[in-house]
Amino acid sequence: MQTAYIEYGLSRLFASAKGRDARLFTKGPAFAKIPKPTIELASDTASGSQLHVDQSAEGAEFLIVSEDPDAPLPSPIIHGIYYGIPATTTSVTNADFEAEGEYALKGGFRYGKNRRGNIYIPPRPLLGHGEHRYFFTLVALSAPIDSSKLSDLPTIQEIAQAVEGNVVGWGEWVGVFERKWD
Repeated sequence: MQTAYIEYGLSRLFASAKGRDARLFTKGPAFAKIPKPTIELASDTASGSQLHVDQSAEGAEFLIVSEDPDAPLPSPIIHGIYYGIPATTTSVTNADFEAEGEYALKGGFRYGKNRRGNIYIPPRPLLGHGEHRYFFTLVALSAPIDSSKLSDLPTIQEIAQAVEGNVVGWGEWVGVFERKWD
């Protein structure tokens, strides 16, 4: 319980340290020619909806990036990077994100580096820091990412460089999650 008090105190101290939207993946140079979403993403809930607590903790291929710009850090927290998604893929399920070899997933694609070096970091904003937005961005690419030019577990910066000039469309879905002091 003592750590909860410390975390809550820190979240109050950094309460205004949110909104790193200008540093989201889609604000980089790869998206200069397509600054607004061009792909509609569908979900059981509307973009901007609260994520349930259970969901927390046209191209050659697709890329998905999940990030939180509201953490009190200089850049958004990357929760997941998924690349090499075949153009024939029209939906993904939780099973697609299960490991199947080194940095490979059962869905037939690969994952990149997040803050923990694992497949996905579920939402867990600071206790009492308020609502955090979780952006899930789908990017359509005109050419496959050349994985020979990437590290085994590529960073968001490597992916951003790899897709520059190949973005043909994108869309995003935003979920919201908050850890309240009860």
